[in-house]
Amino acid sequence: MIEILQLPLGPLQTNCYLLGCQQTMEAAVIDPAWDGRGIAATAVEKGYIITHILLTHAHFDHVGGLAQLQEETNAPIYIHPDAVQMLSQATMSAAFFGLTIPDPPEPDHLLAEGDVIQMGKLSLDVLYTPGHAPGHVCFHLASHRVLFDGDVLFQQSIGRTDLPGGDHATLMHSIRHQLLALPDETHVLSGHGPATTIGAERADNPFLL
Repeated sequence: MIEILQLPLGPLQTNCYLLGCQQTMEAAVIDPAWDGRGIAATAVEKGYIITHILLTHAHFDHVGGLAQLQEETNAPIYIHPDAVQMLSQATMSAAFFGLTIPDPPEPDHLLAEGDVIQMGKLSLDVLYTPGHAPGHVCFHLASHRVLFDGDVLFQQSIGRTDLPGGDHATLMHSIRHQLLALPDETHVLSGHGPATTIGAERADNPFLL
């Protein structure tokens, strides 16, 4: 059994996800957007021990709570190597928008396409999905048909590509060759907004028609 909590956090209401394995009471945090201490407290309230911090990418609104969360939990941080430079610049990027975040800590593990992350009794497949940001990845929990997709695909929309390192053609390639290859019933849990499914977006997303 699993539990997934969606936590919209920070000034951009970025979705942080707490994925809990109810057999082992271990949990992963995907994209600690803001208020890392609050995320840690939520896990404690639910009885979970956070053992993994997984980053889909390193835009500041997805890592604003990273330093606090790592300080509270000492959990290892996972990121794609192409996203490390942007992670190191996250504080400066936030300041450009008039926001302040703590300097993100160094990552502990570098991810690659095809990696499998074992968290409790759960296995998350790493999908390499650049286009919105360098080193963007998605985490696919195939056993439960759930995809944590960061800012690649949204309900009726797609990730923006006008930020540094973004590229529209690359994003569309990632969507068509990685995400649309998944079953229609796959639940898509995005970095912003409500959940959707691969089937719903395949059928009605105006950017994919």
